[in-house]
Amino acid sequence: MKSQYLILLALLVIPVRAGSQVLVSSPLSPRITGYSIDAVLDPQAKTVNGKMKAYWVNVTDDSVPDIWLHLYLNAFSSNKTTFYREKGGSPGSKPDDLGWVKIESLTDRRGNNLLPAMKYVSPDDDNPDDRSVARIILPQAVAGKDTLFLEAEFESKLPSDITRTGYSKDFFFVAQWFPKFGVYEPPGMRGRREGGWNCHQFHANSEFYSNHSVYEVNITVPAGYVVGSGGITLAEEDNGDGTKTVRTRAEDIVDFAWTAWPGYKVFTDTWKHVNIKLLLPAEKSNLAERHFTAVKYALGYLEENVGPYPWNYLTFADPPVMGTGAGGMEYTTLFTSMSVPGIPDYILLPEMVTVHEFGHAFFMGIIATNEFEEPWLDEGINSYWEQRIMDHYYGNAGIINHPLFKISDKSMARSSYIASPSRQAASNAGYSWNYPHGTYSMMSYMKAAAILHTLTGMVGEETMNEVFREYYRRWAFRHPSAGDFIDVVNATVLKMHGDRFGSDLNWFFEQTIFGTGICDYKVINIINRKAEEFQGLSIQPDSSFFVERKKMPDTLNYSVVQLQRDGEIQLPVEVLIRFDNGDEILEKWDGKSRVKDFRYTGKRKVTQVKIDPEYKNQMDINFINNSMAERPDRKPLKRLFRRIFSIMIFFMDFVII
Repeated sequence: MKSQYLILLALLVIPVRAGSQVLVSSPLSPRITGYSIDAVLDPQAKTVNGKMKAYWVNVTDDSVPDIWLHLYLNAFSSNKTTFYREKGGSPGSKPDDLGWVKIESLTDRRGNNLLPAMKYVSPDDDNPDDRSVARIILPQAVAGKDTLFLEAEFESKLPSDITRTGYSKDFFFVAQWFPKFGVYEPPGMRGRREGGWNCHQFHANSEFYSNHSVYEVNITVPAGYVVGSGGITLAEEDNGDGTKTVRTRAEDIVDFAWTAWPGYKVFTDTWKHVNIKLLLPAEKSNLAERHFTAVKYALGYLEENVGPYPWNYLTFADPPVMGTGAGGMEYTTLFTSMSVPGIPDYILLPEMVTVHEFGHAFFMGIIATNEFEEPWLDEGINSYWEQRIMDHYYGNAGIINHPLFKISDKSMARSSYIASPSRQAASNAGYSWNYPHGTYSMMSYMKAAAILHTLTGMVGEETMNEVFREYYRRWAFRHPSAGDFIDVVNATVLKMHGDRFGSDLNWFFEQTIFGTGICDYKVINIINRKAEEFQGLSIQPDSSFFVERKKMPDTLNYSVVQLQRDGEIQLPVEVLIRFDNGDEILEKWDGKSRVKDFRYTGKRKVTQVKIDPEYKNQMDINFINNSMAERPDRKPLKRLFRRIFSIMIFFMDFVII
């Protein structure tokens, strides 16, 4: 029996060939887990029946007495699950609306039946009605550096309406569909003090956290169905019974998902070493070129500024209208975009979603952060790069490019942050399910991206690119934490700028990522007056003091620029001062004081002030109050009106008398 599992381990760990094509020349990741699954889709019952062989390598020195498994589909089993309690809804009124996964058999390599030892647990909220996590006490602990082998049979019922996974009529998007290992974290990993399983429940704001794995998945579907998956297709076999089996393999990815629908049209393209497959409904066929252009833009930009895309294939789909709930989903080498038929060329929603979801191949896929616990490391960083890519290739029209109206991706995202009434309700230090007042998306996507753009404005784009290149070099195919990312920022900025921003940038992240304050700088006033020279004090005969002043030549002016910081966040900013003779001065303000004055004496006067003239500080919630022009001199006009008013009073008095 043991030899059977050793063969499985060898198949999963050793690179294989698709014809003459090598998937990867050597493992990219530690390959702590691996799965071999035979999956059969029943379109009528809306089920996937699976037979699975899997392994988990205990790479630590710990003796591990148990195994924890994700059973994500159980989140859709009733309105009492944690997912639906947080979502504030119900799965539906019909049995077909429900989703669940049932493990029918579970054994280890010694043939021990593990099902009696399986208990449902709720580590996040103690919800007894949630069954999205299972703990299995093993008959024998897994010793350090040993390997656990499991064999299981399971039935997965897909839910309706596509909430990350499910069906709509004959369209299927199949994700979180099989029993999946949690992540065992040893002491020191991501700041952990003691070793243990990191295995969270399925939440309404769920993202995911998994080891990089090897997958061999054979998918059996009706013969007329088109299949797209996170693996490369090794073979497609006609079973002679009205079904076909698509044999796939994927290496070093954090999850395996697939889609099946008879209405897909298949389009192909290439970019350097990458074979790209796009699945579209017929009514969206005209969008193929737009999708290909966008994904190739993203491939090129991220390879240049972050690191290489290591796989030689990529599959993505734009689901049919009835499957819109499956749009905008990311699973490393498989993702879904989103659009509607007939969407005009000047609305770049398809491009934006394609760029964003592909970006997760890097931020979640290659650099596999814990999306449950630190969602901004995934969604925030990915949104930042999405905005950079879109605005780089589409300019100030990265979202809307109409002749009469243009809007950039970065400005659209920033507006979502500054317009939020709850932007001070939380910090980005919380778990994904604990963001208050519906702030999850705003905080982890929009605010986090604005923070990173602000950091870019401070240190420069090339420095920021080097930050991410180093982040990729250190943490590709590993699991960094927020502290690990900040360490990379500190080291890179110190290397490229010395102590210009201090010994580290912890002060920046404490205020922005982990704080709840806002940033708001504004110009209070511009004062211009004729300069006077102080001559001293004289004592009058009555013993009073008299200040003697002497007017300076008429060509000399005294100018004061008054600035104010209304928010709590203190960030350095530039201040552009313009004078009436055309001169300009770019001042620096560290932002630490509540008020700041700049004073000038000379043959010129200040006519205009602009805080942050290049809009580097995307955290500033109000750009309107950042600038001011000198108010017109109304004193002569006031004197004229007073003279006219005095004459009118004189004549009125005369008439009355």
